[in-house]
Amino acid sequence: MQFVISKAILAKTLSHLYRIVEKKSTIPVLSNIKIEADGAEVKFTANNTDLEIVDMAEGQVSDPGRTTIPVHVMYDIVKKLPEGDISIKSAPDGSQVVIRAGQAEFKLPTLPVDDFPVMSATSMPFKFDLPRDDLVKLIDRTRFAVSTEETRFFLNGIYLHTLEVGGKELLRSVATDGHRLARLDVAAPADAKGMPGIIVPRKVVVELRSLLDDTSSDIKVEVSETKARFSFGGTTLTSKLIDGKFPDYEKVIPTTNDKALEVDCKLFKEAVDRVSSVSYEKSRAIKLSISKNKLTLLASTPDSGSGAEDLEVVYASEPMEIGFNSRYLLDIADQIDGKFAKFMISDPSSPAIITELTGSEAVYVLMPMRI
Repeated sequence: MQFVISKAILAKTLSHLYRIVEKKSTIPVLSNIKIEADGAEVKFTANNTDLEIVDMAEGQVSDPGRTTIPVHVMYDIVKKLPEGDISIKSAPDGSQVVIRAGQAEFKLPTLPVDDFPVMSATSMPFKFDLPRDDLVKLIDRTRFAVSTEETRFFLNGIYLHTLEVGGKELLRSVATDGHRLARLDVAAPADAKGMPGIIVPRKVVVELRSLLDDTSSDIKVEVSETKARFSFGGTTLTSKLIDGKFPDYEKVIPTTNDKALEVDCKLFKEAVDRVSSVSYEKSRAIKLSISKNKLTLLASTPDSGSGAEDLEVVYASEPMEIGFNSRYLLDIADQIDGKFAKFMISDPSSPAIITELTGSEAVYVLMPMRI
């Protein structure tokens, strides 16, 4: 195998791959990436048995072939090489690969390419194209609520499914950690109708979102009961899905909250951030004292003292006090695109619903705290 590739292209390709590869895997070949050179393209593949990323890159192939190379060492080398072309060539016996750029030369060991696992060949019965910006929204507006508790593994990802609401087919993402819930809807592509509900693992969500920064094209989505594939440009990400049943999240979204609080989101975020400075680091508790057209944010601890700040709001119901984790409040407020946020509240012990004032495809639910 022998080909020439520009440093810029190779560095970008390796940056897509190296994060999912363990430096020291119990399966040695999984510390490597597979390289397949043929024609005018070079195919790079990383696989950790749960997630596979394939990147196609333009190169000048003079001798077709394939091999596997330790990706972390290779990426570290490539980043430090001068700009320009890089030559990559297999040794005659296939035991190592020679990397040359300028006056620099490196020899890296290889492992048998036939030992490298394959995931991307799996058949996917449900296929549809999704606008890139819709997929970004489905991820960005919900991923902060994904649980990190491994014991509740079925909450360790974003739940994607289709449904019909008011005669419209929607594609919905949902995430919850038991303390807060995030839900977002976008228009469902016609071919997505009937797809099974899937739970995309948290680590996959992180990698997919990072890759989406490098494209503006539509995303080809393919889904089966156990795997999902996302393809765009020359990149394909294939992942195993979480094998579990996502809870009936609709049961935790209140339907009888009757007290409406409207607040300027920017002013609210700044006030919460200031007042929470004196709250306990672990609980980050903050109290909302609400009266007619007035909101007072309060926090206090014996060691750090107390803080309070008043905001003008729109509120016409009876006065009440309710406590929340300030970090969770800020996370949700960060997702509000409009100028104003709307809280729908029932009582101090029931979850609150938070949306944009003008209505939105996003709904957030936050459990209160005792203060």
